[in-house]
Amino acid sequence: MKNVVIALSAIILLVANASAQSAKFAEAMGKTLKEYGEAKTDEALIAVEAKFERIAEAEKTQWLPYYYAAMIKATMSMKGIGGDKDKVADEANELITKAEATEKGNSEVLVVKSMIQTAKMIIDPMSRYMKNGAEAARLLEEAKKADPTNPRPYYLQAANLKNTPEQYGGGCGAAKPLAEKALALYASFKAKSEIDPSWGKESAEAIVAACK
Repeated sequence: MKNVVIALSAIILLVANASAQSAKFAEAMGKTLKEYGEAKTDEALIAVEAKFERIAEAEKTQWLPYYYAAMIKATMSMKGIGGDKDKVADEANELITKAEATEKGNSEVLVVKSMIQTAKMIIDPMSRYMKNGAEAARLLEEAKKADPTNPRPYYLQAANLKNTPEQYGGGCGAAKPLAEKALALYASFKAKSEIDPSWGKESAEAIVAACK
């Protein structure tokens, strides 16, 4: 009987510790996501990305901090923040690879992988479109298949086409229907938690508004 009580006490302690760690992780992520939403300068964006990396290194089995760090790095590469654009994009790829290690086939992870390929492509569109541009498009199609309810692949596809000249198949005519599809999915989309991905709706609305 004594051994049973000891075993039960150990299990209860483990559950309590796990709950405390989970709460601490959620709190850290929530705070950093808030800072991300409020980041208005290059320096603030760099600082937030670094915080996500620190959370990721402390919680190596959690994919979300790696995901957000990779997404920010991809954005930094596109905007020329943080140094050499190729190097920053490669750093983003290293981070999303770590996220993918625990979330193989995750639609959200595939979306960020596509963003990274787009970041690589826009550094030199003429020479990289066939490789990186094609891979970015392929990953978005894969993301759609992985989760048909996810609006972000459609939003990103719309954004990419909006910024592509009409003579190459882009422009509002190609982008608007995809942005509208994204908005239809955003209307019913519910993130799994407060720290799971939910971004993109306002940007999709902006594409539709610009393409009237």
